[in-house]
Amino acid sequence: MIITKKDFTSMSSRGRPRNFSRQEALRSAMQLFWERGYDNTSLADLTRTMGLNPPSLYAAFGSKAQLFIEAVDLYGRTDGAGIWDDLENAPTAKAAVHDVLRRTAENFTRCGEPRGCMVVLSAPQMAGGDAEVCDALKVLRLEKQKALERRLERGVAEGDLNAGISCAAIAAYVATLQHGMSIEARDGATRETLLAIADCAAAGWDAMIAASVQSN
Repeated sequence: MIITKKDFTSMSSRGRPRNFSRQEALRSAMQLFWERGYDNTSLADLTRTMGLNPPSLYAAFGSKAQLFIEAVDLYGRTDGAGIWDDLENAPTAKAAVHDVLRRTAENFTRCGEPRGCMVVLSAPQMAGGDAEVCDALKVLRLEKQKALERRLERGVAEGDLNAGISCAAIAAYVATLQHGMSIEARDGATRETLLAIADCAAAGWDAMIAASVQSN
Protein backbone atom coordinates (compact mmCIF):
# COMPACT_ATOMS: atom_id res chain seq x y z
CA MET A 1 0.00 0.00 0.00
CA ILE A 2 1.38 3.39 -1.04
CA ILE A 3 0.68 6.28 1.33
CA THR A 4 0.55 9.62 -0.42
CA LYS A 5 1.36 13.01 1.09
CA LYS A 6 -2.39 13.74 1.04
CA ASP A 7 -3.07 10.56 3.03
CA PHE A 8 -0.28 11.41 5.49
CA THR A 9 -1.64 14.92 6.05
CA SER A 10 -5.15 13.54 6.50
CA MET A 11 -3.96 11.01 9.09
CA SER A 12 -1.92 13.70 10.83
CA SER A 13 -4.93 16.00 11.00
CA ARG A 14 -7.01 13.22 12.57
CA GLY A 15 -4.30 12.90 15.23
CA ARG A 16 -4.68 16.48 16.35
CA PRO A 17 -6.94 17.51 19.23
CA ARG A 18 -10.27 18.89 18.04
CA ASN A 19 -9.49 22.25 19.62
CA PHE A 20 -6.06 22.42 17.94
CA SER A 21 -4.84 26.00 17.52
CA ARG A 22 -1.70 26.32 15.43
CA GLN A 23 -0.85 29.68 17.01
CA GLU A 24 -1.25 28.37 20.55
CA ALA A 25 0.84 25.31 19.74
CA LEU A 26 3.52 27.54 18.22
CA ARG A 27 3.56 29.76 21.28
CA SER A 28 3.95 26.71 23.53
CA ALA A 29 6.92 25.62 21.42
CA MET A 30 8.39 29.12 21.61
CA GLN A 31 8.25 29.10 25.41
CA LEU A 32 9.87 25.67 25.56
CA PHE A 33 12.70 26.54 23.17
CA TRP A 34 13.24 29.81 25.05
CA GLU A 35 13.51 28.04 28.41
CA ARG A 36 15.58 25.02 27.35
CA GLY A 37 17.34 26.00 24.14
CA TYR A 38 17.22 24.27 20.78
CA ASP A 39 19.61 21.42 21.60
CA ASN A 40 17.98 20.53 24.92
CA THR A 41 14.43 20.47 23.56
CA SER A 42 13.51 17.02 22.29
CA LEU A 43 10.70 16.01 19.97
CA ALA A 44 9.04 14.28 22.93
CA ASP A 45 9.21 17.55 24.90
CA LEU A 46 7.61 19.42 22.01
CA THR A 47 4.79 16.96 21.32
CA ARG A 48 3.93 16.79 25.01
CA THR A 49 3.92 20.56 25.47
CA MET A 50 2.13 21.32 22.20
CA GLY A 51 -0.45 18.54 22.63
CA LEU A 52 0.40 16.96 19.25
CA ASN A 53 1.66 13.59 18.10
CA PRO A 54 4.83 13.53 15.95
CA PRO A 55 3.05 13.12 12.57
CA SER A 56 0.78 16.05 13.37
CA LEU A 57 3.70 18.21 14.43
CA TYR A 58 5.56 17.49 11.21
CA ALA A 59 2.45 18.07 9.12
CA ALA A 60 1.81 21.43 10.78
CA PHE A 61 5.38 22.75 11.03
CA GLY A 62 7.60 20.65 8.75
CA SER A 63 10.52 19.84 11.07
CA LYS A 64 12.01 20.73 14.43
CA ALA A 65 14.28 23.28 12.73
CA GLN A 66 11.43 24.90 10.83
CA LEU A 67 9.31 24.95 13.98
CA PHE A 68 12.13 26.63 15.87
CA ILE A 69 12.68 29.28 13.19
CA GLU A 70 8.95 30.02 13.17
CA ALA A 71 8.98 30.20 16.98
CA VAL A 72 11.86 32.70 16.88
CA ASP A 73 9.90 34.80 14.40
CA LEU A 74 6.92 34.77 16.78
CA TYR A 75 9.23 35.81 19.62
CA GLY A 76 10.50 38.75 17.58
CA ARG A 77 6.96 39.93 16.93
CA THR A 78 5.71 39.48 20.50
CA ASP A 79 7.83 38.98 23.62
CA GLY A 80 11.03 40.21 22.01
CA ALA A 81 9.50 43.29 20.42
CA GLY A 82 10.02 46.88 21.51
CA ILE A 83 13.75 46.98 22.22
CA TRP A 84 14.65 48.72 18.97
CA ASP A 85 11.51 50.83 18.54
CA ASP A 86 13.12 54.22 19.18
CA LEU A 87 16.46 53.60 17.46
CA GLU A 88 15.74 56.02 14.62
CA ASN A 89 13.77 58.56 16.66
CA ALA A 90 16.30 59.23 19.42
CA PRO A 91 17.85 62.71 19.04
CA THR A 92 21.47 61.50 19.20
CA ALA A 93 23.38 58.28 18.64
CA LYS A 94 24.27 58.17 22.33
CA ALA A 95 20.60 58.51 23.30
CA ALA A 96 19.69 55.80 20.80
CA VAL A 97 22.20 53.33 22.26
CA HIS A 98 21.23 54.17 25.83
CA ASP A 99 17.56 53.68 24.98
CA VAL A 100 18.25 50.29 23.35
CA LEU A 101 20.15 49.08 26.40
CA ARG A 102 17.58 50.31 28.89
CA ARG A 103 14.76 48.73 26.88
CA THR A 104 16.88 45.57 26.81
CA ALA A 105 17.08 45.58 30.62
CA GLU A 106 13.32 45.96 30.91
CA ASN A 107 12.50 43.36 28.26
CA PHE A 108 14.86 40.73 29.63
CA THR A 109 13.36 40.91 33.14
CA ARG A 110 9.63 40.78 32.45
CA CYS A 111 7.68 38.81 35.01
CA GLY A 112 6.15 35.49 34.03
CA GLU A 113 8.50 34.84 31.11
CA PRO A 114 11.86 33.16 30.57
CA ARG A 115 14.54 35.76 31.24
CA GLY A 116 16.92 37.01 28.60
CA CYS A 117 16.81 36.92 24.80
CA MET A 118 15.51 33.81 23.05
CA VAL A 119 17.67 34.50 19.98
CA VAL A 120 20.82 34.42 22.14
CA LEU A 121 19.98 31.84 24.78
CA SER A 122 18.25 29.19 22.66
CA ALA A 123 20.95 29.01 19.98
CA PRO A 124 22.36 25.52 19.31
CA GLN A 125 26.02 24.64 19.52
CA MET A 126 27.74 25.54 16.26
CA ALA A 127 29.85 22.36 16.18
CA GLY A 128 27.54 19.61 14.98
CA GLY A 129 24.52 21.89 15.26
CA ASP A 130 21.72 22.30 12.78
CA ALA A 131 23.16 24.56 10.07
CA GLU A 132 19.74 25.89 9.08
CA VAL A 133 19.03 27.05 12.61
CA CYS A 134 22.53 28.42 13.25
CA ASP A 135 22.47 30.42 10.03
CA ALA A 136 18.99 31.81 10.70
CA LEU A 137 19.96 33.03 14.17
CA LYS A 138 23.22 34.51 12.91
CA VAL A 139 21.29 36.51 10.32
CA LEU A 140 18.93 37.85 13.00
CA ARG A 141 21.77 38.88 15.29
CA LEU A 142 23.66 40.60 12.50
CA GLU A 143 20.53 42.42 11.31
CA LYS A 144 20.23 44.20 14.66
CA GLN A 145 23.94 44.95 14.79
CA LYS A 146 23.83 46.38 11.27
CA ALA A 147 20.80 48.50 12.16
CA LEU A 148 22.77 49.98 15.04
CA GLU A 149 25.79 50.53 12.80
CA ARG A 150 23.61 52.45 10.33
CA ARG A 151 22.27 54.63 13.15
CA LEU A 152 25.84 55.46 14.19
CA GLU A 153 26.75 56.26 10.60
CA ARG A 154 23.80 58.63 10.53
CA GLY A 155 25.20 60.26 13.65
CA VAL A 156 28.48 60.84 11.82
CA ALA A 157 26.66 62.29 8.80
CA GLU A 158 24.69 64.66 11.03
CA GLY A 159 27.78 65.81 12.92
CA ASP A 160 26.66 64.12 16.13
CA LEU A 161 29.71 61.82 16.10
CA ASN A 162 33.30 62.29 15.00
CA ALA A 163 33.99 61.33 11.42
CA GLY A 164 36.93 59.12 12.38
CA ILE A 165 35.07 56.63 14.60
CA SER A 166 34.57 52.97 13.78
CA CYS A 167 30.80 52.57 13.66
CA ALA A 168 31.21 48.82 13.11
CA ALA A 169 33.32 48.40 16.25
CA ILE A 170 30.92 50.39 18.42
CA ALA A 171 27.91 48.48 17.07
CA ALA A 172 29.68 45.18 17.78
CA TYR A 173 30.51 46.35 21.30
CA VAL A 174 26.89 47.27 22.04
CA ALA A 175 25.65 43.96 20.60
CA THR A 176 28.16 42.06 22.74
CA LEU A 177 27.06 43.99 25.82
CA GLN A 178 23.45 43.19 25.04
CA HIS A 179 24.23 39.48 24.68
CA GLY A 180 25.99 39.59 28.05
CA MET A 181 22.94 41.24 29.61
CA SER A 182 20.90 38.31 28.33
CA ILE A 183 23.12 35.83 30.14
CA GLU A 184 23.04 37.98 33.29
CA ALA A 185 19.23 38.00 33.13
CA ARG A 186 19.09 34.23 32.75
CA ASP A 187 21.35 33.89 35.79
CA GLY A 188 18.96 35.98 37.87
CA ALA A 189 20.20 39.56 37.59
CA THR A 190 17.57 42.08 38.63
CA ARG A 191 16.17 44.77 36.37
CA GLU A 192 17.98 47.36 38.48
CA THR A 193 21.30 45.62 37.84
CA LEU A 194 20.72 45.51 34.09
CA LEU A 195 19.60 49.15 34.03
CA ALA A 196 22.80 50.04 35.87
CA ILE A 197 24.79 48.26 33.14
CA ALA A 198 22.99 50.34 30.53
CA ASP A 199 23.74 53.52 32.49
CA CYS A 200 27.41 52.55 32.85
CA ALA A 201 27.65 52.18 29.08
CA ALA A 202 26.15 55.64 28.65
CA ALA A 203 28.48 57.11 31.26
CA GLY A 204 31.51 55.75 29.40
CA TRP A 205 30.28 56.87 25.99
CA ASP A 206 32.83 59.65 25.43
CA ALA A 207 35.76 57.39 26.38
CA MET A 208 34.45 54.66 24.08
CA ILE A 209 34.15 57.10 21.18
CA ALA A 210 37.66 58.38 21.80
CA ALA A 211 39.08 54.85 21.90
CA SER A 212 37.28 54.04 18.67
CA VAL A 213 38.85 57.03 16.94
CA GLN A 214 42.34 56.11 18.20
CA SER A 215 42.07 52.47 17.10
CA ASN A 216 40.40 53.15 13.78
